[in-house]
Amino acid sequence: MWFEQVLFFVAGIAALAGALGVVLVRNPFYSVLALVMHLLALALLFLLLNAEFIAAAQVVVYAGAVMVLYIFVVAYVGGADEPLRPESGVVNSFGPLFAAAIGIELSIAFIASGLDALDSRGPDVGAGFGSPEAIGQLLLTRFLIPFEAASYLLLIAAVGAVVL
Repeated sequence: MWFEQVLFFVAGIAALAGALGVVLVRNPFYSVLALVMHLLALALLFLLLNAEFIAAAQVVVYAGAVMVLYIFVVAYVGGADEPLRPESGVVNSFGPLFAAAIGIELSIAFIASGLDALDSRGPDVGAGFGSPEAIGQLLLTRFLIPFEAASYLLLIAAVGAVVL
């Protein structure tokens, strides 16, 4: 029990550090590596929630395929010495204002919720809930038509990207 709690805080700190690294690091290559660290920490948090399929998909799809694409784009485009934003503009003047507004909104949401569910155990789910077998069974029976429609849309998008 204590091991899961320690692992949760380690993964949470790693996820926050990776997210901050994406925003604060000036070199785009290291920013992408910080994003990989963030996504791997999120996969660990999914594992702690007993969502093995989502954790595996997080690692394979995001930390694997999408990050390889980002690294190729960063290596191709380059431009690590150029400034990432202009010195003056709307973003620099209104950015802190929007950040403060979001912080106030989140504070109100946290205070208003009262965090009543913090000591609760959560819903009881079956042993196979969220397993790859259960997800595959749902995708090939109940959600077959949306699953195939998404497959065709992704195929059309891939062919369109190759044509362009």
